[in-house]
Formats: sequence, structure tokens, C-alpha cells
Amino acid sequence: MAVAVCRASSACKDWGFRDQIMRSSVSVPSNIAEGAERNGPKEFIHFLGLAKGSLAELRTQITIGLELHYFEENVAHHWIAETRELPKMLHGLIKSLRGTST
Repeated sequence: MAVAVCRASSACKDWGFRDQIMRSSVSVPSNIAEGAERNGPKEFIHFLGLAKGSLAELRTQITIGLELHYFEENVAHHWIAETRELPKMLHGLIKSLRGTST
């Protein structure tokens, strides 16, 4: 998803918007990767929470970009759906990690 958002945003002439949406989209997998390499489940859970926050930020930016006609409607709606599904997956991972850290 991060790659798709970055590719679709690369032609956007609104430099501030482009920078912000690219940052939030790349932040999601980056936080997951960083957390996975930390020193245990507690730190991983923290970074998964950051990734969930970045997904909420990304969803907001996609919605704004859709209203400003920066993205094709069907593509934006697909991304919005993904930004609603991915936090559920991350929540499941968090729950499983909490089970192993007690």
C-alpha cells in the first residue's frame, strides 16, 4: 500500500500534501519493521500502536486528497478500506503478543 500511495502521489503538485501523505504511508511498514527488531513484545506492541496511528493519519489524508481530486475515486476508496482493515490485523497481532508477554 505504501508503494502504491507514493507512486500515485508522486505527480501531485501540492508539495506539502504529497510530502505528508508519503511520510504517513511509509511510516506504517517502517514502524512495524522497527518494532519487530526491538527487544521484545512490549516494544513491538508500542510500534504496532504507532503504525495504527499512522494508518488513521493516512486515511484522513486520503480522504482529503479524494475531496481535492488528487486521486481516482475507486483507488482512494480501496485505500480507505485498507486503512480500516489493516488496524484490525495489527490489533490481532497486538493481542497475540500480549498473550506471550505475560
